[in-house]
Amino acid sequence: MSRLTATVGAQIQSIVYGSPGPDEIAAELRLTSRIDLAHLVMLVERALITPADAAALIGRIQELRADDFRPLHGVPTPRGLYLAYEQELSASLGAGIGGRLHTGRSRNDLKATVTALRLRAETGTLIAELTRLQAVLLARARAHRGALMPVHTHYQAALPITYGYYLVGVALALGRDVAALRAAADAADRCPMGAGAAAGTDLPIDPARTAALLGFAGPPRHALDAVASRDGALHALAAAAGAALTISRLGTDLQLWSSAEFGFVAFPDRLVGGSSAMPQKRNAFLLEHVKAKAGTAIGAWTAAATMTRSTPFTNSIEVGTEAVAAVRPGLEAVRQGAVLARALVGGGRPVEERMLARAEDGFVGATALANLLVHRGVPFRTAHQLVGGAVRRAVERGGDRLTAADLPAELHDTDIALPALVEAQRAGGGPGQFDEVFADALGDLDGHARWVRAAAAREARAGRDLAGAAAAVVELGTKR
Repeated sequence: MSRLTATVGAQIQSIVYGSPGPDEIAAELRLTSRIDLAHLVMLVERALITPADAAALIGRIQELRADDFRPLHGVPTPRGLYLAYEQELSASLGAGIGGRLHTGRSRNDLKATVTALRLRAETGTLIAELTRLQAVLLARARAHRGALMPVHTHYQAALPITYGYYLVGVALALGRDVAALRAAADAADRCPMGAGAAAGTDLPIDPARTAALLGFAGPPRHALDAVASRDGALHALAAAAGAALTISRLGTDLQLWSSAEFGFVAFPDRLVGGSSAMPQKRNAFLLEHVKAKAGTAIGAWTAAATMTRSTPFTNSIEVGTEAVAAVRPGLEAVRQGAVLARALVGGGRPVEERMLARAEDGFVGATALANLLVHRGVPFRTAHQLVGGAVRRAVERGGDRLTAADLPAELHDTDIALPALVEAQRAGGGPGQFDEVFADALGDLDGHARWVRAAAAREARAGRDLAGAAAAVVELGTKR
């Protein structure tokens, strides 16, 4: 930077570096300064700076953190917020001390680490929220395991299931999305600090120590990869978009089922809206927000991926700044969608008599009846024709349900009540296997919940370790 004697004007500064307000300044510099504390501890331990200089820097950094970085409010940032912050340290402590902070690092690995810390927090929060939604889905599934209803294919009543069984299916799908998000988070669990500008450093730093103090699983494997890549953010957003797609499909079903024409699900007044013109309306408008959030997530991934496409494999503003900025709104949209879906699933109640009536009126037991004939030695295609003929006869006489008189003689003594037919659907993960499929989904939820607890515990432990190590440096530096 010392080679340069001028910078861009105010308008371009605002475009390139933004015009952060107090909250944005505090959020950005709280992450940066956390990295600084870990970096300073490591530098002292490697004898690259003196404990006294490190103690002075740590003291000033902690003062700024306690004051939410108020001295940086309104300060010109012609080359970005970080350099303004570093200049404040030098102004407060003198260049001989403030200038030592940047030993053995670059803005490139520092910025990549800020991104990694932020992504870790955001994905952790999202995983926790999706896990809460999964828990509500399973709680409602257990409560309504006997609420018999038709499942539709091509928007036509097809087979008998239960509302609880449906919710377990959504929970299992969401569990896979959470697993993908966890995998993305675990894969990105490397601290870029130590990578330098693009090729590491010849100073004897200890990146593993910095990584441990910041709660990462390890240091960078490859310096260039560490500063060139933000694929962790793209992978996390892709997994999050998958969860948003699952939630949007749930939202579509609930919106359809809560319509007057279906009447399968009822929402309390707190979860619906009225109309400014039509007094009778009860609009489940929150479901429209739920479905739309998937569009935000997909759009964010598309934008970030497009910005990353064909960029050089090195530190790049297009990737590290612009693409990363596009990711955050997508992750937040999925989190919001999960919160809304959790309220709707928890608050919605199946109208069981309506569900049962539509199942009975829709001839949805026909496949099970054909299979009963198969049990008695009838070829399936023949059984299919026999039961199809029974349905045709019922329709021709104006009926909407099968009676014993409609059925082939082989089924006259058979219980054709839908609950019995549903209970018999035990193979292939059918609704008759509710206990088994529920146990599988509950196992997935337990694994995700344990991951969330472990991540929170590791974060807390790293925070304590860093605070203790920084305090030890200050104590050492002030004694000398």
